Amino acid sequence: MSADGATGPSGDLCIRTLAMPADTNANGDIFGGWLLSQMDVGGGVFASKVARSRTVTVAIEAMNFRKAVYVGDLVSVYANLVRVGRTSMTVHLEAWALRRKELQPILVTDGNFTYVSIDDEGRPQTIRRDEPPIAT
Repeated sequence: MSADGATGPSGDLCIRTLAMPADTNANGDIFGGWLLSQMDVGGGVFASKVARSRTVTVAIEAMNFRKAVYVGDLVSVYANLVRVGRTSMTVHLEAWALRRKELQPILVTDGNFTYVSIDDEGRPQTIRRDEPPIAT
């Protein structure tokens, strides 16, 4: 169940990848840092689409590691826009795993990521909100 009470993924699908043996920790489970990085990549794609510019991650809040991810799981990251400020935005990201021989994905991790829109010199810039985001 997602953070908003739904029984499946919600939001924009940002990234989908397969958990591989090289991504495991010493216990043989998928390393939490790998999962976090996949979420950040997906969230960055989403944030850049919203901002129509480069974005950088400035904060990660309220991370919930709910279930383990195993080798062979298909991991999908979904994004929902929580808040847009002048130069930053908060994005709620959910990672869902589809296990082999299962029909329904399960929520494995979720959290709020804050991204800042930056210009070509790396300085914060105003997020234009007058136009809808570019669809992909």
